[in-house]
Amino acid sequence: MITEDRSILDLEAPAPDLALPDADVYFGDPARPVVMLLHGGFWRPEYDRIHLRPMAVALRDLGWPVYSAEFRREPGNPVATVQDVRAAFEAINRDVIVVGHSAGGHLALLLDAPKTIALAPVADLTMARDLDLDNNAVNDFLGSHSQHDFEPRAQQAVLVHGIEDEVVPYPVSQAYHARYPSTRLVPLPDTGHFALIDPRSDAWPIVIQELDRLLA
Repeated sequence: MITEDRSILDLEAPAPDLALPDADVYFGDPARPVVMLLHGGFWRPEYDRIHLRPMAVALRDLGWPVYSAEFRREPGNPVATVQDVRAAFEAINRDVIVVGHSAGGHLALLLDAPKTIALAPVADLTMARDLDLDNNAVNDFLGSHSQHDFEPRAQQAVLVHGIEDEVVPYPVSQAYHARYPSTRLVPLPDTGHFALIDPRSDAWPIVIQELDRLLA
């Protein structure tokens, strides 16, 4: 077991090239697809896109255009969350690679874009509920809405997950991959939850490798 390093959540980063009310935009190589980032935080209102700025800057510095999307996070109103994510995806209006982390990974899989990388995703809502992730996060997110309507069914996505993840355990991605074996599961040994969005981590080159794979 490892102790989760959460320092990336407080790491300062330069401001985006363009800050919109609903997105941070970073200008990269226009010949590349846009990386649409969806942040985590168990769909809760206290977590926004700001903690992904170090990741977005690192991607931009590697040449990737980045659209780090914001979305409504209202407990019991998953419809609004999904509407915002779909609207952001459609607004980009060019080739996109969707990259979501944690609850953002769930939203990325739910979006079911042709090119999707889910990083430590809350991919299986039933297992996440059974494990009581983040103190009833799934029930808080769904409210009175049917879980069935918000279960992702993307079958072509890449799932990257740290085996030592203490926030969203690795078996959550294993369960999703078992249900949809056409997905590709990339397990990372000795890796926790936040390393996947931390450009300083040993896991970061793997994230870039998966992006490059989709680019090729």
